[in-house]
Amino acid sequence: MQRSILILGGTAEARALAGKLAGDPRFTVELSLAGRTRAPAEQPVPVRVGGFGGAEGLAAYLRQKGVSILIDATHPYAARISRNAAEAAEISGIPLVALRRPAWLWQPGDRWIEVDSVADAVNALGEVPRKVFLTLGRQELLPFEAAPRHHYLVRSVDPVDPPLSVPNAAYLTARGPFGQADEARILQDHGIEAIVAKNSGGAASYGKIAAARDLGIEVILIRRPDLPSVPSVETVEEMLAWLDHAPAPLK
Repeated sequence: MQRSILILGGTAEARALAGKLAGDPRFTVELSLAGRTRAPAEQPVPVRVGGFGGAEGLAAYLRQKGVSILIDATHPYAARISRNAAEAAEISGIPLVALRRPAWLWQPGDRWIEVDSVADAVNALGEVPRKVFLTLGRQELLPFEAAPRHHYLVRSVDPVDPPLSVPNAAYLTARGPFGQADEARILQDHGIEAIVAKNSGGAASYGKIAAARDLGIEVILIRRPDLPSVPSVETVEEMLAWLDHAPAPLK
């Protein structure tokens, strides 16, 4: 008998996991995306786009669809979705496992300033005008309008529309992965003096961190939020092994 899996996705790991499971006769798989990216990458399994209406809505969806395993493979900073997933699993009695890539660790030569929020990152840039590389989501850029003295280079998957209300900003639209050599070229070509980023973990966006280390550029790194304590693994391979022995629903 096939078991139904719902993957809460939006990450490279979610897509890779869906690809591994797409041809597995033991499972039927659906991938859920929040819908924040205008043109998401093509996915190897059926996709649902949009929210569920909180934890209760997600629990109802799990029951309605007969889902037997819920996988939280969302971004490490998608704390609200992860909390809703944990609560929905508790309500529905459906097993939940999280796929959480480990955070980057400080290495000798890194010039990190770790902060708790985007607002703290704005403050950490200081009063002296600087050339800053922003590698955050479109929804998180608005606080930088409070520091119009800086020159910003903004990279995002989708165009920033409307653009920031600051005198000096340039925009790059690109989807990772980003290699170290290419990142170093961007940093040097634009004379970047500071990077603002999240500690996303994984290899796809680590190139800028490694390049900044080699070039002696400061990185203002936003710490990860607290996430629910649920069963979790760090890699797609570990998730596949977990699924080999996945528990049955409790209700």
